[in-house]
Amino acid sequence: MRKPEVAARLHSAAIHLLRRVRRDDPLMELTPARAAVLSVLVFGGPRSPGELAAIEQVAAPTMTKLVNGLVRDGYVRKRSHPDDGRAVVITATAKAKRALQAGRRRRIQLLQKLFEDLSDGEWEILDRAAGIMERGAGGGQR
Repeated sequence: MRKPEVAARLHSAAIHLLRRVRRDDPLMELTPARAAVLSVLVFGGPRSPGELAAIEQVAAPTMTKLVNGLVRDGYVRKRSHPDDGRAVVITATAKAKRALQAGRRRRIQLLQKLFEDLSDGEWEILDRAAGIMERGAGGGQR
């Protein structure tokens, strides 16, 4: 087994699976960029605008515009940083949590359906593979 070939197959499979499960994301009524920011906040906790920009690999003005729209639509709140009153912390609202959790449930249900014909043994292999992938990704979920 050649590691570069396995890595290439894993890369391709991950991209295709993500594209497949994202098809229902418009049901959340969020753009992909907004959903990505909310995912960080809902599953990772409050962040500063600078941290969000770095995580999402966008410029600070782009993140400011995204955050302001999310505030306007009731998905996030801005509050003063507890240690630095000049800084701001962005927190997800209950509305954001409901939207992201519903979207996550839909994706998980779709993945189960896509793999419904697998045997119990194959599910055990996927379970082990998911653990390996989580370890490689730093153990975190979004």
